Amino acid sequence: MPAIEGKLRFLDLPLAESIQFGVQHAGFEYCTPIQQMTLPILLDKRDLAGKAQTGTGKTAAFLLAAFTRMLNEPLAERRDGAPRMAVLAPTRELAIQIHKDACELGIFSGLNIVLVFGGMDHEAQRRSLSGPIDVLIGTPGRVIDFSRSRALDLSRVEILVIDEADRMLDMGFIPDVKRIVTQMPEKGRRQTLLFSATLDEKILKLASGWLAEPAVVESEPEKMVSDNIAQTFYSVLREEKLALLLYILRTMTYDRILIFGNRKDVNLKLQYDLARYGYSVPLLSGDISQEKRIKILEKFRAGTEKVVIATDVAARGIHVDDVSIVINYDLPEQPEDYVHRIGRTGRAGHHGTAISFLCEYGAYYLPPIEEQLHTRFSSILPTEEMLTLPPEVPGAKLPPRPGSDSRRGGGGRSFRRGGSGVRRRR
Repeated sequence: MPAIEGKLRFLDLPLAESIQFGVQHAGFEYCTPIQQMTLPILLDKRDLAGKAQTGTGKTAAFLLAAFTRMLNEPLAERRDGAPRMAVLAPTRELAIQIHKDACELGIFSGLNIVLVFGGMDHEAQRRSLSGPIDVLIGTPGRVIDFSRSRALDLSRVEILVIDEADRMLDMGFIPDVKRIVTQMPEKGRRQTLLFSATLDEKILKLASGWLAEPAVVESEPEKMVSDNIAQTFYSVLREEKLALLLYILRTMTYDRILIFGNRKDVNLKLQYDLARYGYSVPLLSGDISQEKRIKILEKFRAGTEKVVIATDVAARGIHVDDVSIVINYDLPEQPEDYVHRIGRTGRAGHHGTAISFLCEYGAYYLPPIEEQLHTRFSSILPTEEMLTLPPEVPGAKLPPRPGSDSRRGGGGRSFRRGGSGVRRRR
């Protein structure tokens, strides 16, 4: 590959040979901005506090540097259940994604990469800790469980990664992380990396306790929303949203569609209603089993499930590059959730589409989104054809009928707005 001014090639980095093969196998050529900033620091074994959003390439950065260090500095003696590297993630989904990336990049390395998290077979995970471990990836609760039972020995960790520290803080995991860190070599005797979407005072205070003279790196996305994403807003009444969604499913070309609703009860009703019209759509909610969630996500990645309904909480950790369309069946209450939702399309250089339904209730969430993105959106009034329900499918297999309370699925007051072109249909 040719050298490009201002871009760093992975080939130009002193990565271990088997790791370079893994990089080529994954199709990586040039570093992302966060990788270009952090890899020289990490390869120099320095501690680092990095501000980076999901999708910037930070995971590959810390994996490549750590793999290279471990391969260049093999240990003569190993102890069962004692990892050389530990990666702590706030959610199961993120831990699973990091493990997937680690296995891909380390495919030729021979490193033993182990994943532990709650909600899955405890005994099978315990058995995976029975031999020497190079990389341990896990959620704090399950890591504590295994360290308490002495299946896991953290006293020889050389590299610690705390990923998405801001979410660790928000989800109340910091006491668990502190408990884990106290079982490891002191700061300065281990290399510690902390990544967070923000580096506010609380996060920097945590970093000062865990990191020794860290380099501080901030990588901001050039734009909050990629130019590859076409954003469309439809002005509809609450009772018209189902018909509009069915029209989109019938008429638009897509590989995968991710539909967001704000509440589980609303999503259950939508799942039931779609089934009446012949669309069997799985639902990701926070209370489904981890095994079922993983199966749904794998089918979605493989394209055997083309449409998935999710809440923001359940959708955390979804990393699928080829989501054609994101639909905000309910507009999110927080503007940053809008950015996160639609950022699941238009990834990896692909073009994507984001469609949002502005109903009587949800339209009140639009101004904060416009303020966040420093723009004004206009909305479209659907045609009568788009709002006409098709015939129901006779004999369609229906999920259990949910409760009838869906008042907050978009209902509430009628409205009239100027500026963004949102207005009540007559």
